[in-house]
Parts: sequence; C-alpha cells; structure tokens
Amino acid sequence: MVKTRSFGSISADTLIYLILGIVMISTLYPLWYTVAVSFSDSSAAAGGLVKWHPVHFNLAAYHEIMSDRKFFKAFLISIERVVLGTSISFVITLLMAYPLSKENTIFPGRNIIMWFLVAMMLFNSGLIPWYMTIKSYGMLDSIWALVLPYAVPVFNIILVINYFRGLPKELDEAGMVDGAGAWYLLLKIYLPLSVPVMATVTLFSIVFHWNSFFDGLILMNKPAHYPLQSYVQQLVININTAELTTDQLQNLSQLSNKTLNAAKIVVTMVPVLIIYPFLQRYFVHGITLGSVKE
Repeated sequence: MVKTRSFGSISADTLIYLILGIVMISTLYPLWYTVAVSFSDSSAAAGGLVKWHPVHFNLAAYHEIMSDRKFFKAFLISIERVVLGTSISFVITLLMAYPLSKENTIFPGRNIIMWFLVAMMLFNSGLIPWYMTIKSYGMLDSIWALVLPYAVPVFNIILVINYFRGLPKELDEAGMVDGAGAWYLLLKIYLPLSVPVMATVTLFSIVFHWNSFFDGLILMNKPAHYPLQSYVQQLVININTAELTTDQLQNLSQLSNKTLNAAKIVVTMVPVLIIYPFLQRYFVHGITLGSVKE
C-alpha cells in the first residue's frame, strides 16, 4: 500500500532540501571561487571580474610559487612533519587512552592524570614561556620543534578514552581468562576495534600539522627550514625582486596579491583533499560512537 504524503510533509521536506542546498552552495562556492581566482589574470582578479570561472586563464601564480627548489624543500619538510607528528601522537594517544579508560580501582591515579590532562587543555602557559621552553631544550631550527610540543593531543586522548569506555567490559574479562596480558588486549583486541576513532584522530593530526604555519615562523630561524605553509606565507608578503630573474619578473608582473594568495590556498589544501576521502567514512562514526552509554 502506497502511503499518501500530506502537503505539509512535502512542504517541510522541500524547505529542508532548500536550506541544505543553500548551505552546500555557501560552503562550496568560496572554495570554487578561490580556485577560479588562482587561475585568473591579475587584472581580472583585482577588478572583481572573476565570479564562476577563471577569467583570462593564467598559471603565473602557480609558476611563481613552484619556480624554485625552496618550495619543494618546504614541501618535504611539511611531509616529514606530518609523518613524524602523526605517528608520535598516534602512539601516545593509544598508550595513554587505554589505561585511562579503566576505572580508578583498576588503574590507581587515573583521576589525577585526567585532571592534569584537562588542565593542560584549558590553561595555556603563553607564547613566550612556550618558546623559551623549546629553546631551552635546544630544539629551535629543528623538525622536533614542530613535532614534540604537540606529541600529547589531549582532545584526541579524551576522544579515544570515551570510545574505549564504550566497548564491552567482557572483552577484558574474556582475554584475561585466556591468559592475555595488557599489551595483547590493547594490540590484538582494542586496536582492531578502534579503527574508526583512530582514523578520526589521525585525520585531526594530519590536518593540524599540515595547516600550521605560525609555529614554523617563530621556531625556525632559517627560512630554509620553514614548512610549506610558513614558506608560502613569507613568499606572499616578502617577495625579494632583487633575487628574481627576468622571466620571474615577467611572471610577477602578471600577478596580484589576490591571485597569489588564492594559489597558495589551493596548493596547501590539495594534500588534505586527497587524504580525506579515504578517512571520511570513519569520521562521523568515530566521533559519535562511544558518546552514548546504555
């Protein structure tokens, strides 16, 4: 039997789809507009002629960004930062979340450590003490200055703790009956079951390390050690025309800050757009699973 829908139900669905369509367009259009501006001529971009597609197609902005080897070196530094930072935070998150997901009777001192982690997340020491601490450890101008300060991602740890606490306690009991130790339970039972949430926190870490640029500016004394975002940011605001060749000067004459900034945004977001589709199916599931207790 086909159920007849009322006019009110159809109207409500139409309104919902309309609102969602507007939200989708308002989300996607800035991205598309940025891409269009990055491929447009400087005069068209500066004159506001770019709306839906590139005007006077031009690759000068991308050529300017990628014309020297420093760009590729900065790109490799960012890749190194993402790999090291994500790997270290993944291991520490897993090793801290598992014991902290147990009750205080099983893991004495658990509540004290949790309060300490929450305090770390809520209270910031400030930029200058943070900088002086990193300097005192001799990490300035090294990749570790961009990695180790973020090795303990408190938000990710709390997220994984909640996920672990949502898993059946019978898993531990059954494993212990079979003679399994804590390491076996973690690596052979909890880790395979926590793929959604671990993929989610991995995505968080990748996006954070890839998009960060300010710490690179203040912790790296030499521009040759800048990660990609820091290098591109400096390339945009500090173009040294004395070091440019005739061809580079000709390309620069076809640029504007608008097209160069747009190209910078496009270049820096491409790796995340490539990685995200592979982790997207775990994203919502990993965030919500374990948030509701029965």
